[in-house]
Amino acid sequence: MFCNQCEQTAHGTACVVTGVCGKDPDMQSLQEILLYGLKGMAAYAHHARRLGMVDEEVDAFTEDALFATVTNVNFDLDTLLELVLECGMKNLRVMEMLDEGHVRRFGKPSPTTVYEGTKAGPGILVTGHDMVDLGDLLEQTAGTGVNVYTHGEMLPAHMYPGLRQHSHLAGHFGGAWQKQKSEFKRFTGAVLATTNCVLIPDAAYRDRLFTTRVTAVPGGTRLKTNDFSAVIESAKRSQPLTDCMDRESVIGFHQSTILDLAGPIIEAVKAGRLRHFFVIGGCDGAEPGRNYFSEFARMTPPESLILTLGCGKYRIRDHEYGTVNLNGSGPVPRLLDMGQCNNAYGAIQVALALAKAFNCSVNDLPLSIVLSWFEQKAVAVLLTLLALGVKGIRIGPAAPAFISPNVMRILQERYDLQLTGSDPAADLAEALAPRR
Repeated sequence: MFCNQCEQTAHGTACVVTGVCGKDPDMQSLQEILLYGLKGMAAYAHHARRLGMVDEEVDAFTEDALFATVTNVNFDLDTLLELVLECGMKNLRVMEMLDEGHVRRFGKPSPTTVYEGTKAGPGILVTGHDMVDLGDLLEQTAGTGVNVYTHGEMLPAHMYPGLRQHSHLAGHFGGAWQKQKSEFKRFTGAVLATTNCVLIPDAAYRDRLFTTRVTAVPGGTRLKTNDFSAVIESAKRSQPLTDCMDRESVIGFHQSTILDLAGPIIEAVKAGRLRHFFVIGGCDGAEPGRNYFSEFARMTPPESLILTLGCGKYRIRDHEYGTVNLNGSGPVPRLLDMGQCNNAYGAIQVALALAKAFNCSVNDLPLSIVLSWFEQKAVAVLLTLLALGVKGIRIGPAAPAFISPNVMRILQERYDLQLTGSDPAADLAEALAPRR
């Protein structure tokens, strides 16, 4: 491949991958940010399309943005940054469609208590993000004596009445994606992986791991349709599960539930019973440094609410945070689990509603956003927040490798984008300090 910008043949450089001259790290950085954002948005759009939700403008933008990354198309920094931010706005629309599709299909979410553990008998563990797969599986397992459990990012399924109406949706088992190998060994039934965030399986459970559509792993069984009869048969012939409860948890604080409490929340803020809001979540990972999020959350003051979403919540959900008294509505948990990573849309809607209620901008709210960083959907969500002009976001535990120092400087200057520090107490003190 020949790059007209550097006038040389590119062998294994960024030109082959992105169409960008490898001599310009900022151009390469912006194109990689755009590509990662598009990948994340495509994942959400895929789920929305399965729910019957599409948008012609989103599809057109995806084509335009990908075309902009082709060799020798765009060498202009400002134009690429504009496309990066437009990706964020289009991702907002996609997350809106996905949320609407879930509510239409499965009903208005509401808080519910979830049994975490297993019950005696055959079982299927569903991981990933796809609620349509789970709904179809629940219908096909009805009356078979096989229980169905959620894993990882599927935990929010329990907040939808159309899913939890199935009595054999027996509970939840396990935590974030990086613990799959140990957890899937302990879960003796069949495992269904519906989307990304599935690890290459160990021999201990490879023969009972199934994946759907484009999701595939060596040794697993890939299903091209939503006929789950093979999964059900695998569950029946696998070693039965035993009764074992780890805990019970309350989840399902969809934005509609929180916005229904808008009046009491505003009153609590004015009365001083509620002084700060935190959004702590994102994508979890296995590398060192992610204990930062656990420590940060545990140090938040009692007069605050923590909104959490994504698998990053597994870093903070095992602590008892207590409640906040909303006069007239009684106490509510300080930790409010809003759902999957795509439910970042809900957190945005809550922030916009609060800003409107207090007649200020989102950046003037007593609100701190602390996001754990890992994969492409996290990029898409971050771009959405930046496109909306949200400032002061902290991401970590390390700077994204694909953001060049100069592009990072631009984002810091325009949006006060910050990295999580080594001292969560110091970062928390800064977040709670009076605004100038």
